[in-house]
Amino acid sequence: MSDAPPSPLARLIVAAQPHERRAAMLSFLFNFVLLGSYYILRPVRDTMATVFGVQELQTLFTGTFIVVLLAAPVFAWVASKVKLSRLLPGVFWFLIIDLLIFYVLFQAAPQSRWVAAAYYWWLSAINLFLISIFWTFMADLFASEQATRLFAFIAAGGSTGAIAGPLITKFFVGTVGIGGLLLVAGAGFLLVILIVHLLMREKEKMRAIDSHTQQTSLDLSLPGNPFKGFALLFKSPFLLNQAAYMLLMTWIATVFYFLQADIIAKAFPGVEARTIAFADVDLYVNISSALILIFGLGRFLQRFGVTASLVLTPLLMAGACAAIAVAPSLALIQAGRALQRISLYAIARPSREVLFTVVDQQSKYKAKNVIDTTVYRLGDLTSAWMLSGLRVLGFGILGAMGFGIAVSALWGVVAVALGRRYAALRAAAQ
Repeated sequence: MSDAPPSPLARLIVAAQPHERRAAMLSFLFNFVLLGSYYILRPVRDTMATVFGVQELQTLFTGTFIVVLLAAPVFAWVASKVKLSRLLPGVFWFLIIDLLIFYVLFQAAPQSRWVAAAYYWWLSAINLFLISIFWTFMADLFASEQATRLFAFIAAGGSTGAIAGPLITKFFVGTVGIGGLLLVAGAGFLLVILIVHLLMREKEKMRAIDSHTQQTSLDLSLPGNPFKGFALLFKSPFLLNQAAYMLLMTWIATVFYFLQADIIAKAFPGVEARTIAFADVDLYVNISSALILIFGLGRFLQRFGVTASLVLTPLLMAGACAAIAVAPSLALIQAGRALQRISLYAIARPSREVLFTVVDQQSKYKAKNVIDTTVYRLGDLTSAWMLSGLRVLGFGILGAMGFGIAVSALWGVVAVALGRRYAALRAAAQ
């Protein structure tokens, strides 16, 4: 790629050095195609939840947690046997095979509650692994200083891809059906495999040029037993703090997910209409997230630091929960759900991914995977059952929002401690 000075627009969007530009653009494209393909599948998943029954969401969350709990040590075992250079593209080949299987199942039994549940469990588990693997690769590609400059731009690739995904779903579900959407997403994952190979080459080039970039190699496996990620997690206060941040973040997400699913199930009787409704919400959220990431978060991170960025989302969520508790309405609930997801994608996620640039490679690929999958779904599971309990006791929206305010306050405290520990580790490494 040319070393000519970047255009003014390029400087506005991404502060990449000449030798980083190709890797940054490929990473943006990787995230664009990955999230675009996933967001073709996501409205289908949320629709399958309504097919199974919104009053039984806690059952779907329980099944998802079991799948993730079983899959995490399997992934760790494979990582101990297979070189990372083969593991990274291999995950996406596995995903494509799964999509073909579900295509056949949807054609054979389109209204089956148990096919719907299986798809929900599968996508709810696999999406966490895909996103975790992507950001693990990014943390293994770019060092801490690079991540502070580049991760907001790279995250914007995912948000813009997540704009394309719901549009494809919205305009083509009536023509190709749910099964056809799976094939379209599968084609996207084929392109992801090509990009992964190109980025692995870029990593080697950057290692040779810049001693300040990550010097780890992908030409190796990660030895250890299948539960090494859990062991690394419980040995590190820094990783445990990250797990607590993730757990509290998912509790808030589950509160708003329950409210949204209930609203859409009541408002739209048909499966395809519900799919379009979920896609419309996804589209609004992802447009907003992309704008924030492209034009705002990168500067915020560089000016105010990671700690401030980590704390911002809990503050926003506490305010949203308080507003809904004072004046509950369908419009305000939808707005709260949108704000929760925008702040998650545009602020919390890229900010917390920077934290993993200061840990070793084993922790990146194993402990991070446990946090991003098992801890995430543990948060979903525990929050879902707590909310179900509040519903049974008759607390309703007011009880859910009170729960949300308390969680947001604790989340903010954890965010401050986590940001300070990251700053200390980064300073020690310099």
